[in-house]
Amino acid sequence: MQATTYKLTEFFFIFILIPVSFAIQYPIWIKMCIGVFGFLYILFILLRVEKNRFKIAPNLSWKFFFKRVVAQLIGIAILTIVYMWIVDKPSLFVVILNKPLMWLAILFVYSVFSVYPQELIYRTFFFQRYRSLFKSEVLFIVVNAALFSLAHIFFRNGLVMILTFVGGILFALTFKKTKSTLLVSIEHAIYGCWLFTVGMGSMLGFPS
Repeated sequence: MQATTYKLTEFFFIFILIPVSFAIQYPIWIKMCIGVFGFLYILFILLRVEKNRFKIAPNLSWKFFFKRVVAQLIGIAILTIVYMWIVDKPSLFVVILNKPLMWLAILFVYSVFSVYPQELIYRTFFFQRYRSLFKSEVLFIVVNAALFSLAHIFFRNGLVMILTFVGGILFALTFKKTKSTLLVSIEHAIYGCWLFTVGMGSMLGFPS
């Protein structure tokens, strides 16, 4: 009972209170300290409590994974190109056409220093730490996606919240099937890099 209460309190602080607080105006250095401390705490729990060894899962179905991701990416590409054409045509592929070196640099930094930590927190840690608290697997996936969307509330953009919720569903399903932080990080990076490439990066905090 005490362990469950502790997990629920931890859950509330990490996945609700802290993300919501980041949408409030207060010094950025305090937010950075909270973020760093929170991430170190999560690493500690993963290593010392959950006994995670950060090994690449054996027998990963890479061929099936990439087939599914490419199919989904084609759908995402069509929808986002049409959206940008209608809503903000001047921004369509603006970065890759005008600043290709910056485009490459941002893709690398984003994939390594943003995507992987996000997936470590919202998939690896979340699944190992809180799966036992949910009787319904569907509810668990939906809650995970909703909290992933909530983590982006500081952008104050409804479309971002929708996109990250849908992305959260896809990433949660991938992690559920593969149990691989590596694969879900690759998928996350591919979709995120595409949004930046197509011209939607500014609303997601990418420099343009």
